[in-house]
Amino acid sequence: MQDTIARLRKEMGRVLVGQTGLLDGLLISLLCGGHVLVEGVPGLAKTTAVKAFARVLGLSFRRIQFTPDLLPADLLGTQILDPATAEFRLHRGPLFQQIVLADEINRAPAKVQSALLEAMEERQVTLAGQTLALPKPFLVMATQNPVEQEGVYPLPEAQVDRFMLKVRVSYPTPEEELRVVEQRSRGAVELEPILDAERIERLIQAVAQVHVERSIAAYAISLVGATRARERVRLGGSPRASIYLVDAARARAFLEGRDYVLPEDVKQVAMSVLRHRILLSYEAEAEGGEPEAEIEAVLAKVPVP
Repeated sequence: MQDTIARLRKEMGRVLVGQTGLLDGLLISLLCGGHVLVEGVPGLAKTTAVKAFARVLGLSFRRIQFTPDLLPADLLGTQILDPATAEFRLHRGPLFQQIVLADEINRAPAKVQSALLEAMEERQVTLAGQTLALPKPFLVMATQNPVEQEGVYPLPEAQVDRFMLKVRVSYPTPEEELRVVEQRSRGAVELEPILDAERIERLIQAVAQVHVERSIAAYAISLVGATRARERVRLGGSPRASIYLVDAARARAFLEGRDYVLPEDVKQVAMSVLRHRILLSYEAEAEGGEPEAEIEAVLAKVPVP
């Protein structure tokens, strides 16, 4: 299985320069059945990454551009009258794909964002009175621009909590940017599918078997609990954060070639699991505080088993 992961990383490297944090986040979420919220300015290869990811996994892919005039039916689908039979037939929307890129998700109004909740949590949608299962695996990668605030709608807390990870994408190094420019001049690259849905399911089952010592699980829970006790934090991590933290640590251990979790695995994924689940106090926000600073303080304070 590790050979497969190595081949996948190598194939992704043909089109994606750097951005190891984004690739790791996508892999961890896929192996845990979660979803990823990606934050970064335009032009950092977020769309390229998820399209290439779907290609090397051998999965279906659809990009949905979120705009203020988007309707829930534009995601889920609707009933269409068939002139030949004079009967309504169900037309499934773009959400019925295995990998879905929700581009600039915070540009759509709350009704559209809420339409994603059932899909992300239950892996199903209710359409025209019917409950329809979504394909397996099902991964939503949503992007949002942290700079531009005109014409955007803040994501509801219930929806933010549905994302297993929040990954921040930064600018490449000068060396990486040079490789991007050189790679662009060579033209399009045809990627080879490395996996398929059946083999991905086997990987997911293997990750679920990665051993977590009780003391490691307790450490993860202590980290989440410590976020609730911070003076500058208005809302800390929920029990769902504890579940995701342990699951993500399992996936990281698996990607590292181990069948057991170390405290380092928990620490490595803690920032991505917790940063979007922490709300700072009004005083801390006024002072320009960041959730990452509180998470770093918790990581430094909670004893490592």
